[in-house]
Amino acid sequence: MKKLVSLVAIISIGVCVFCVTRHVQEGHFSLAGTVVVPERLVETAQADNNSCAIIVKNEADVPVAIKRIVNPKFPLSFEMGEEDLLAEQVDGVLKLEVQINNHGQLGIIKKGDIFGTVEGPVRATDKNVIIQADKTLGLVQLARNVKGNFFRTAAR
Repeated sequence: MKKLVSLVAIISIGVCVFCVTRHVQEGHFSLAGTVVVPERLVETAQADNNSCAIIVKNEADVPVAIKRIVNPKFPLSFEMGEEDLLAEQVDGVLKLEVQINNHGQLGIIKKGDIFGTVEGPVRATDKNVIIQADKTLGLVQLARNVKGNFFRTAAR
């Protein structure tokens, strides 16, 4: 009988240790990968004063972590840790996005910005994640010698 009680006590302690360890592991955030830009957009993406923002969102599209890199060179390797978190805890399925721009505003896509997402869900401890930054709203074209151009009118 004593052996049975001892065995049950040992198993109970083991289950408790497992539960505590599992909870700590779920709260752990360590994400790593590479941002890849197609050759047609590399020159624009690597322009001076650009910033590359890697944004992690939860299932409700709320940002939970952000990593910003100024003057990036592509392909860009990145690592995100708990210092990049905006929320106390991260769990469940996550979405990963990237925005490359020179105006510094996140969530606002303007002409000339480059952006992309990871296809499918990401976990908080995934490694070797590839983000394709392959979308753009087009390059900014400056109007020249146009009658009625705002800048020409404003200078008068």
